[in-house]
Amino acid sequence: MTPSTETPNPDTELKKKHRAMWASGDYPSMVETFLLPLGPRLVEACGIGPGQRVLDVASGTGNAAIPAAKTGADVVASDLTPELFEAGRARAEAEGAELEWAEADAENLPFEDASFDVVMSSIGVMFAPHHQAAADEMVRVCKPGGTIGLLSWTPEGMIGALFRTMGPFMPAPPPGAAPPPLWGSEEHLAELFGDRVEFGTLEREMLEITAFERPNDYGEHFKGRYGPTIAARANAVKEGREEEFDQAVRDFCEEWNRGSAEDARFEKEYLVAVGKKSA
Repeated sequence: MTPSTETPNPDTELKKKHRAMWASGDYPSMVETFLLPLGPRLVEACGIGPGQRVLDVASGTGNAAIPAAKTGADVVASDLTPELFEAGRARAEAEGAELEWAEADAENLPFEDASFDVVMSSIGVMFAPHHQAAADEMVRVCKPGGTIGLLSWTPEGMIGALFRTMGPFMPAPPPGAAPPPLWGSEEHLAELFGDRVEFGTLEREMLEITAFERPNDYGEHFKGRYGPTIAARANAVKEGREEEFDQAVRDFCEEWNRGSAEDARFEKEYLVAVGKKSA
């Protein structure tokens, strides 16, 4: 039998790596520790209510999808990493929310054109490597006159700084990939969506985090639970630079601590962007 000479599809391989990265660690526990307020904030900004058909792109554990479902909307939570759905389903059941869960690539959504009244993403779609492809898909599946809603970390904020800190330790990004925090830039959104979406809401806000006693507890939390940080440190270990990486994370935590050495407090800036798709 002749061995296959087919070359693996680079995009397929990339998506496998992304799925594995987000399945590593314990992202659901991060949501429960300090990210819970973000989903309801986006649902409120989008004005979601009964009877609307809603798609949450890169939904993860359903942090926006579940509160959307609780308004009476018909919600689909989609994500490339279905391993996150187990925690989401458990939370939805506990809160009495009914919704659909669907494995889906944000850059190639398995839904019909113009099939949702609201298409949203809370710190989710921003991590798809090819921003334009993901933005195009959100527009495609949204009905004319429908709502596009995004909540994204900003480049200038704490998570933007974290990605700059981790950057020198991470493997080279794939061709065409862009930094996730660009989604939190008003200019970048204008480039991605053009005249297809008119954003009536563009508001920068802060998420205050007081869940950690000492500044470096935050860094240890990320090193043990957050897929991108786990991947960056694994690459640092591979290159013999783990001590350098750990020191960079400690320095980052000290720099961004707005509390004290014994009572840490962090502020993470995010952008809420809500607009209407052109009719």
